[in-house]
Amino acid sequence: MSHTDRRGVAVFLAIAFVGAWLVALPLWFSPDGLASPFATLVLVAMMFMPAIAAIIAHRVARSPEGFLRETTLRPRRRFRNWWGYILLAWLGPIVFVVAATAVAAAFGWIRLDLVEFSGFALTLQGALGGMDLGVPVQAIVITQLVTLLFIPIVNAIPAMGEEIGWRGFLQARLLPLGQWPAVLITGVVWGLWHAPVVLLGYNYPGQNPFVALLLMVVFTTLVSVLLGWLTLRSGTVWTAGIAHGFINGAAGLPVLLLAAGSSYDNLTGSLLGYPGWIVMAIAIVALVALRKWPVRQEKLEVTPAP
Repeated sequence: MSHTDRRGVAVFLAIAFVGAWLVALPLWFSPDGLASPFATLVLVAMMFMPAIAAIIAHRVARSPEGFLRETTLRPRRRFRNWWGYILLAWLGPIVFVVAATAVAAAFGWIRLDLVEFSGFALTLQGALGGMDLGVPVQAIVITQLVTLLFIPIVNAIPAMGEEIGWRGFLQARLLPLGQWPAVLITGVVWGLWHAPVVLLGYNYPGQNPFVALLLMVVFTTLVSVLLGWLTLRSGTVWTAGIAHGFINGAAGLPVLLLAAGSSYDNLTGSLLGYPGWIVMAIAIVALVALRKWPVRQEKLEVTPAP
C-alpha cells in the first residue's frame, strides 16, 4: 500500500467509526435502547456513515482515479458484461437464507411446519389479540414469500451507504495487499463497526455483548468474502449493494416457516448464526475449488467508460 492509501484508509476508518458512535449515542442514552421509537431511524442513518467517510477520505487522499471510478459506482465493465451478476445479487441471498433454514432444521436447531405454518399463525393471532385471521395462513405466507422477491430492493438504498464505504472504498484501497487480505480485513472492520448497536443487543440479543460482537465479526467476515467476490467479478459495487439489501430483507424468512413451540434465535436459526456460517463457508470453498476465487486478474482490468 502506498502512503496515500494508508492515509486514506486511516481517515476513512476514523470517520466511519466515530460517526457510527455519534449517530448511535441517542440509543445509549435512551432507557429503551433498541426498543426506542427512533431506533430504526438511527440504524438507517448509521448505514450511510461509511459512504460519507469514503467521500471525505477520497478528498483527503485522492487516488489516480475519480471517486466514482475508484468505488466502482461507475462500473469497470460494460453493462452487457455484468448485468447477470444483478440476478445473482438479487436471488443469491434468498437461496442462502433458505439453505441456512434447511441446515438449522437438519441439525434440530429449529422445527419447521411447511404445511400449516403453525408458528407463524400463532404469531399473527397474538398480534391480532386472538382474532381470526380471516384468510388461510398459507395464503398470507405465500404473499410474504412473493413480496420477499421484490420488497427488499428498498433495503438496497441504505445498504449502498455501507457498500460504497466497505467494498467500494476500503476493499479497493486494501487490494494491493492481495484479494484475501483485502476482503478478510474489510470483513473484520465491518463487523467491529457495528459495535455501537451490537453491544446493545442488536442481532444477538441475550448474548454477552462482547461475545455478540465476536459473532457479528464472524458473520461479516464470511459475507465480506462473498460480497468482495461479487464486486470484483462484476466490476461494480452496485451488485454488492443489491445483495446486501436482500440479505437484510430476507433474513427473517425462517419466522414464516417455524412450527408452533419451536424456539428460534439468530445464532441457531438464521443466516447470522451457525446455519448461515455453514452455508457461506461451503459457498466460499466451492468458489475456491472451482477456481473462481481469487478473481483472475483479467476480470479486474478497467474497461473505458462508453
